[in-house]
Amino acid sequence: MQPTNTRDPAYYHKVVDCQWACPAHTPVPEYLRLIAQGRYTDSYMVNWVANVFPGILGRTCDRPCEPACRRSRVEEAITGKPEPVAICRLKRVAADLKDDVSARMPEVAPPNGLRVACVGAGPASLTVARDLAPLGYAVTVFDAEAKAGGFMHQQIPRFRLPESVIDEETGYIFNLGVEFRPGRRIESLRALLDEGWDAVFVGSGAPRGRDLDIPGRKEAAAHIHIGIDWLASVSFGHVKSIGKRVIVLGGGNTAMDCCRSARRLGGEDVKVIVRSGFDEMKASPWEKEDTEREGIPIINLHVPKAFVHEGGRLIGMTFEVVRAEYDTAGRRSLVPTGEPDPFFACDEVLVAVGQENAFPWIERDLGIEFGRWDLPVLGPDSFQSTLPRVFFGGDAALGPKNIITAVAQGHEAAVSIDLFLQGEDVSRRPPPFTNLMSQKMGIHEWSYDNDPSNDLRYPVPWIKSTEGLARIDVEVELGFDARTAFKEASRCLNCDVQTVFAHELCIECDACVDICPMDCITFTENGDEVDLRQRLNAPAENLEQALLVSPQVKTGRVMVKDEDLCLHCGLCAERCPTGAWDMQKYLLYTAKAGGAGASIGCTRTKEPA
Repeated sequence: MQPTNTRDPAYYHKVVDCQWACPAHTPVPEYLRLIAQGRYTDSYMVNWVANVFPGILGRTCDRPCEPACRRSRVEEAITGKPEPVAICRLKRVAADLKDDVSARMPEVAPPNGLRVACVGAGPASLTVARDLAPLGYAVTVFDAEAKAGGFMHQQIPRFRLPESVIDEETGYIFNLGVEFRPGRRIESLRALLDEGWDAVFVGSGAPRGRDLDIPGRKEAAAHIHIGIDWLASVSFGHVKSIGKRVIVLGGGNTAMDCCRSARRLGGEDVKVIVRSGFDEMKASPWEKEDTEREGIPIINLHVPKAFVHEGGRLIGMTFEVVRAEYDTAGRRSLVPTGEPDPFFACDEVLVAVGQENAFPWIERDLGIEFGRWDLPVLGPDSFQSTLPRVFFGGDAALGPKNIITAVAQGHEAAVSIDLFLQGEDVSRRPPPFTNLMSQKMGIHEWSYDNDPSNDLRYPVPWIKSTEGLARIDVEVELGFDARTAFKEASRCLNCDVQTVFAHELCIECDACVDICPMDCITFTENGDEVDLRQRLNAPAENLEQALLVSPQVKTGRVMVKDEDLCLHCGLCAERCPTGAWDMQKYLLYTAKAGGAGASIGCTRTKEPA
């Protein structure tokens, strides 16, 4: 194998599993250390640069970072249920305990004379506005509703996300000079383009909920509701009650929000019925846990057959019981078991079986090509459509995902819009800002805590169930207090503090090999990767994680380290008599509109004295 190119930004980035897994590549260990130090405002701003909505995401994020967390792999051998660091809920701590951040917001450059329209006031559009406004662009956000936030405001229930948090974090964006035009539904893209905008960003989401066309749908229509539309009606106060017996169809997060909302609006017998198995449901594991915690059963492997009605009044539903079978390629098919079709009585049904894009307002002769699922054809990474001055992002670009993905796409689209309006090639993406800094403060002392806590994950406290189920606008999660936040943040293994090896200083004493608690360091003869992975002290079985391979040391051997096993404990660097090993903090901020420097220029955290 060739020596590892550690100058490639992706190499050390991929070692920081949580940051690599985050679509917006938030520097997770960095902001967790700041929380542990009580520097909540600094932690909030590190988040704000990357994910724009720390308070919102600290309550609602799909948490792709947590399944990737190294802590789970470490605990796997010592506990029956290994748990990652509570990254998402610690993000909320930074938002809840921060000071006033208005003075930390970026300064706005003088107007550059270029105008950008954003259709929809959801997370993707607001991210574009946040990134472009400080550069001098005149950004206007249009939305049909009276308040900004898109589905964050319209479909996420208030018991999960208080309206005040949405207003605060969207307010930071509008305070940068972004104009918001509420109550303005865009009916024609042609008409909007004719207004002379230099660029248009479409972040209108996936606003159409899928229906279920089975017998009885038309006859019982008055008692059957599309989930996302019903949630919006609840959010706006148009719906304040529901029947006592409620069936929710679907296995995604929207279905979980529907059933929990129905429980709070008077539903006494609320159940979720899903065609898939429990483990295959699209809802996040914690969303399913929260649903069951509130006493709502989830019935799996039942396919809807008919809405049963009497004289136009819905009385229940019938289902077909199925089992999942898989072919050799892993493709699933649902096979009827032959059991009698069960009947479930109900007064109302909420249909939450998926969402679709809807672009009736985009004329098809404008030059914008659409492909599969009626999604726009976009340039790789650029989110630029086939009509060069029109860009897409969020659910409108690639279909329904989540808030953090919409934010990441908004950042990329903002980079493209900036490049396009400056006459540059949108395919030439600016590099990220990266930095490696030694953490050595003495022979056996580091500027970070390399002795992580052995505690198991701390549960987030909840309000009493009697209070939480009595009103739909009472937030049920209370969040960590400062003391618990410190203890939970101390579980982080500091994966961004990298083990950096200087082969020319190595005397091959094997002290690092002896002291490594994970047997992840090996000095051996070189070879091809398949061979080398098997000859290490502990075979490197995760092929997705690259090996750290040094140039030849003095004996002609190479040092190989399995990054997948490493705990970043620093024992190798403490033991090394020549300083060949060093612990160096790796920071990566993805480039925002304006170039790599724009990633951190306005929000660099203050180092402690």
